This record gives sequence, structure tokens and C-alpha cells, in this order.
Amino acid sequence: MGIILKAENISKQYRLGVVGSRTVKHDFNRFLAKIMGKPDPYLQVGAENDRSAKATTNYVWALRDINFEVNEGDVLGIIGKNGAGKSTLLKILSRVTAPTTGVIKTKGRIASLLEVGTGFHPELTGRENIYLNGAILGMTKAEISRKEEEIVEFSGCQMYIDTPVKRYSSGMRVRLAFAVAAHLEPDILVVDEVLAVGDVDFQKKAIGKMQEISAGEGRTVLFVSHNMAAVKNLCTRGIVLEHGRSIYEGTANEAVDYYLKNAFAASEIPIAKRTDRKGNRKMEVTSIYFENPQGLKVTELNSGEAYNLNFEFALNKPVNSELLTVVVQFRDSEDILVNTIATDEMGVQFSEIFEKGSFQIHIPKLQFREGDYTISYMISEKLSMTTSHVVIDNLQNAATMAVMKSDYWKTGVYNRPKGFVQEATIKIFKDQ
Repeated sequence: MGIILKAENISKQYRLGVVGSRTVKHDFNRFLAKIMGKPDPYLQVGAENDRSAKATTNYVWALRDINFEVNEGDVLGIIGKNGAGKSTLLKILSRVTAPTTGVIKTKGRIASLLEVGTGFHPELTGRENIYLNGAILGMTKAEISRKEEEIVEFSGCQMYIDTPVKRYSSGMRVRLAFAVAAHLEPDILVVDEVLAVGDVDFQKKAIGKMQEISAGEGRTVLFVSHNMAAVKNLCTRGIVLEHGRSIYEGTANEAVDYYLKNAFAASEIPIAKRTDRKGNRKMEVTSIYFENPQGLKVTELNSGEAYNLNFEFALNKPVNSELLTVVVQFRDSEDILVNTIATDEMGVQFSEIFEKGSFQIHIPKLQFREGDYTISYMISEKLSMTTSHVVIDNLQNAATMAVMKSDYWKTGVYNRPKGFVQEATIKIFKDQ
């Protein structure tokens, strides 16, 4: 099959602190450079897209020198951390925004699902928006009518299809938007991680539809997701972005493995040497480790045993102890979030914060099954349930946790790998 999409030297530059990326002065300087045959002076400046670093210039490159080709029928997965440039790339491919440099060459119609409600008019009904989106794609009313019933059924919004979209929940908007984008026969379907808003059943249904579009109909799909299992299952090829640059391209399995390997590699770097922290740094975690009930540090854990997870910290500036919130998240080897411990959910309040100390999370019985996990944390001041957290110290993939195969139930049978061991009892009853 031939090439349906080609990105050549795609870069996107933004000016920090303003809505637009340009000023009259800068536009005039650009014009002078152009008529004098000189390069754009502002393309030679700009910081790398690293959100954890302090800004040193007014310009930042959200994307830099991206090159790739996509063939007809390919399903391309674009993966990377938050802020890597994935959504910016999709917006450029969808022609929502223009690249600062470079060119996108495409064949055929492009349908995109980038954000909740994208392309929908809130005052129009769901049915009217189906026709509106079809018209934008260049379809005739007759072509849309042939697909209308199928779209409505797939979305599961039959009851509300003649209700204005502004009355829809975010999940309903996503279901209808995906149904419209997938069924109006685009040559290229662009899907951002907006599918995470939908329920699990619809996510499976949507992935199945994308597989049908690519394998059965020979259409092309560009897919962004943090769900590595979905990327492996759906995609044929993958690109890994980091700080706005493409750092790896290969098969979907190879790209996911490369991304996960880098995530685990980052967690092996001592915390003191990590440069990707976020927050105001009033308090900083200096060490993370597990210890057994005897107080000995351990690096390998067994399901069913008791442990303490310690976060040693140093206080740099005063923190309101009553507002202090600690959130710890665990992700598996597929980078899927599997567990969260949060002090605000537990109703925990701290009475005093010391200059040096540690947060100790007591785990009476570890319920993780065998596998490798990464640990991320966020320490913040939470003003109220209706306001956002003021981040103090936030670090992704701060440490690793290795759980070994073990006899959780003390029956002589080792528990199976992956997931959790659920505490439960099982009985059998005779029908009355």
C-alpha cells in the first residue's frame, strides 16, 4: 500500500506567557529578515519542551524536527509522557494548528477526535451534529443518511439523539463523537487519549472498531494513549516522543518496550539527581525505600507480607500541615495505574511538619501479585475540595517496587502473576 501521510521536519514553536505566538515587533523583524534573504531570527531561539525546567527564553519548541511516514492501513501509536508533544502533533496532523516549520502531506479525508466535544455545536442536537460533521468532511446528505442509524446505535445515545449536545455528559459526547468520526468513512482517523473519558465497555468497543477500520477497510488510524496494553493490542507501529522530539520509531511492541524501559530506568536514578520534579519545592522527598517489620530495608517484596513504605523528606520553607496532602500511585509494567494511596481520601491530617522526617505508609498485607511496578508521588497543599492542589513536590517514576512470586494464602500454592490478590472466601451451597 502507498503512503497516505508524510510529516517532513515538523516543528512547532510557542511564545510563553501570551495567547498568540507572535507580536507586531517580531512579525516586522521576521518580514525584514525575509526580504533580506535571511532566516527567521526567532527560529534560532527557544527552549526544549521540558516542563520541569525553568524557562530561560520567551520561546519554547513544543515539537522539533519530527519526520515519519504512514502507509494506508497502518495504525500508528504515538506515546510519551504528559507534555511530550503528542496532542500538539495530532493537532498539526488534523490541521487544527499550523506547524512553525515543515510540511504535512496527506491523501484523502481526515476525521479527528482530539478533545471532548471537539467539532460539536452545543446548541445543535446529536443528530444535527452528525450531519454537521459529515458536511465538514465533504459528504453529501444522502451519504450521511445511510450511516446515521449505524452511528446512533454504536454511540448508545438513542434516547438523547434529538437533545442538544450541551445537555450531554462528557462520556456521551465522547461516545457520539467517536461514532461519528469512525463511521463517516475518513481515510485517516486521528484519536487522542480522549477515549479515557468513556467507560471500559465503550473503550473496548472503540478499539474493536478501530481495528475493523484499519484491518477490514484498509483505512489509517493515528492513536495517542497512555494505555500501553491498548497500544500493543491496536497499533502496528509506534513513535515515542520526549520533550517534543521523536526518540524512537518501530513496531508497536518495540516502541512500548522502549518507552517502559526508559520509565523504569528513570526510577533507578537517585532522587537527589532527578531533574524532572515539579512543584514549589517547599518540601522535597530525599529518599524512598521499603522496610520489613524488623526495620530492615528490603528491595524485593512478597505478597501477603507486611511492609512500611518510607518517604524521607527535608523541609525548605514552612508548609501548612492541616492542608498537606500526600498521594502515592503505583503503575505496572504496562504503565497502567493499578493503585493509589491518598491521605485526603483516607481522612489523614498531619499535626506537625518537621525540618527533616519521613512519611511512613504501613502496608499490613501486601496484595500486589508478582511483577515490577513504578512508584510516583505528589505532595501538595489542598485548599478545599473545589480548588486545585498547590503542588509542593511531584515526581513520576520516582522508585520501583519488585514483587516476587509467593504463597499469599499459606496453602503451598504460589499466586499467579499480575494484578491484585483479592481477600475473599468461597463456599458452595446446595439449592433448596
